[in-house]
Amino acid sequence: MTAIDPRAPGTTAPAALTPRLRLVLVLLLAAQFMLAVDFSILNVALPVIGDGLGFSLAHLQWIGTAFALCAAGFTLLFGRIADLFGRRRLFLGGLAVLGAASLLGGLAQSPEVLITARVLQGLATAAVTPAALSLLTTSFPEGPLREKALGLNGALMSAGFTTGAILGGLLTDLLSWRWAFFVNVPVALAVLLVAPTVVEESRPDERPKLDLPGAATVTLGLLALVLGLTRAGESGWGSPAALLPLAAGVVLLLVFLGVERRVAAPLVPLSVLGRRSVAWGNAVGLIAFLTETSLVFLLTLYLQEVLGFSPLAAGLSFGVLGLGTVVGGSVAPRVIGRIGSRAALLAGGATQALATAALLGLGDTRSSLWLLLTCTFVGGVGNMLVIVGFMVTATSGLADHEQGLATGLATMTQQIGITMGTPVMSAVATAAMTGSGTAAVLGGLKAAIAVNAAVVLLGVLGGCRTSK
Repeated sequence: MTAIDPRAPGTTAPAALTPRLRLVLVLLLAAQFMLAVDFSILNVALPVIGDGLGFSLAHLQWIGTAFALCAAGFTLLFGRIADLFGRRRLFLGGLAVLGAASLLGGLAQSPEVLITARVLQGLATAAVTPAALSLLTTSFPEGPLREKALGLNGALMSAGFTTGAILGGLLTDLLSWRWAFFVNVPVALAVLLVAPTVVEESRPDERPKLDLPGAATVTLGLLALVLGLTRAGESGWGSPAALLPLAAGVVLLLVFLGVERRVAAPLVPLSVLGRRSVAWGNAVGLIAFLTETSLVFLLTLYLQEVLGFSPLAAGLSFGVLGLGTVVGGSVAPRVIGRIGSRAALLAGGATQALATAALLGLGDTRSSLWLLLTCTFVGGVGNMLVIVGFMVTATSGLADHEQGLATGLATMTQQIGITMGTPVMSAVATAAMTGSGTAAVLGGLKAAIAVNAAVVLLGVLGGCRTSK
């Protein structure tokens, strides 16, 4: 069964949320929130997991890297598969894999089993996220209802990243790190039981042939790119371990563009990539995710290395940032409805940049905590205006049969931004540190915070000029 296109002639788009649409929204948002939590829930628990399962210090980072590689590398492919073979089918299948992988990870007794579970979780995330987003955009007509749905989705995605850090610390301290995996199982099961009865299947009436050469080159290219970025954060940007996969990724992506120009049914039609709204929206979205997630990393170091907070206390401090993202996601649809998505992107980017720049006033005493909390709240509101504006811009003006592709691109942008941010800002902070001690750490972190603020401001302003 195909979903009704609310923009098609002869159909009436709902003006308000019906009870069924509310339930659809709750189910899709619950799945998205769970996926966002997974990005950060293990960060605080990594040392404990390493001690419990015998991970060496050099291999501990693969708990996060294995997940990020698959989540970023396969998302565009799965977004197109959702368009071709059914978004609900892929959404439910991905959730089933996620639940099983989470159970496997919670029961793991060796590093190999845990890494396998993280790979499966990453693949499930790459399948569920674009499928859920495309179900969201095809279930709600373009306009206020879709903007409201995307606003709530963006708020919960950002809040989930922050919640993961808090929840990971609580579960690890009170129960066991294994519950950071087990917590996914009942949520996935509940959505799997209810979703088939309320979420309609959505796929085109005619199924074009899947572009296998394009799928192979873009997936391998993204995997190489993300691996290179991860290696750069570990070994430095000039190391062969970073440069070789980065170069391979660039070459493979260029080959992918060449393939797409020649095949009859391309994985990513260049006409879609050439649309200004899609290109600009994804560029600004990349900046939004890169800067805010890396800022969390920088401030985590500040709280622990400079102010001496425990990992759990540092995680709890980001609850204010989470509140800011929820507020931003709630007001974003009204702001976009009043001034438009382009102006909302500009206002949100300027707010985020100013709030980030104000963090340059942080000192080495705990009296600076009020500044950190205020700025992260305001910056969270601004960041969410950018993210919701990005999602609205990147998915507007496209037919329903292209929504899986559009949301796959948006999801890929999100995953790469999250993956790129930490190694980039870590490299900036490390390069700026002179000497040793708290003063050197604070100086390096401030240099990275200044770069972070500049990237937001220059990126959004440049994007606005490009969009004219």
